[in-house]
Amino acid sequence: MYAEERQQEILRIARAKGRVEVAGLADELNVTSETIRRDLTMLERAGVLRRVHGGAIPVERIGFEPALAARDAVLIEEKERIAKLALSEVPEEGAIILDAGTTTARLAQLLPADRELTVVVNSPVIATTLGTRPNLNVLLLGGRVRGKTLATVDDWSLRPLADLYVDVAFLGTNGISVERGLTTPDPAEAAVKRAMIRAARRAVLLADHTKIGNDYLARFGELADLDLLVTDTRADPDLVGDVEAAGVRVVRA
Repeated sequence: MYAEERQQEILRIARAKGRVEVAGLADELNVTSETIRRDLTMLERAGVLRRVHGGAIPVERIGFEPALAARDAVLIEEKERIAKLALSEVPEEGAIILDAGTTTARLAQLLPADRELTVVVNSPVIATTLGTRPNLNVLLLGGRVRGKTLATVDDWSLRPLADLYVDVAFLGTNGISVERGLTTPDPAEAAVKRAMIRAARRAVLLADHTKIGNDYLARFGELADLDLLVTDTRADPDLVGDVEAAGVRVVRA
């Protein structure tokens, strides 16, 4: 078993059981305790586990939200593939919303230079990426900037969205499940995402496989609000099947 495969198995066990112990993992995976400790360190740096004495806990169990830099450094290939596939959902002209997030940021980088688009964003990072494109009309929503995600939130973001109507909203999420719908750790970000869904004819969710089946504090939408989920090929087939059974079209990059 390669290190990445072992780390994914550790993460799967942690999410299934609520926590993992170094000694138990070493026995189960037939490796040394030192190897497990290194794996846990890597998973903590990736922002998906939090180390505790003797083991680790998945971040969704403790309400811990990894910072933008930590999230941007993991699952790079999957996010790139998701963004490339989502590009086919961008209209030839018109208006779109790009939610703040690491996968939506990759979609921003891929936007074709020959399309005349209005792009509404709540991320100063994405606005900076797109602001110099001569064919794009970039509208940056104001408001308080959250340090964790560098997303703008609160009234100065919500009020403009109430008066906008775009062709497609490309959204990110921390969790998606049949039971709880679309969730994120922060209620202020949830409110903006909810307003983005209302402001769009179609809602497309960009979510790698680690998001499917997870739930967080604040719900911003139901599965019925989605027109499309774009994920990657490592998504659990059973979980994807549950989402599709709820009426959401799913494509895997």
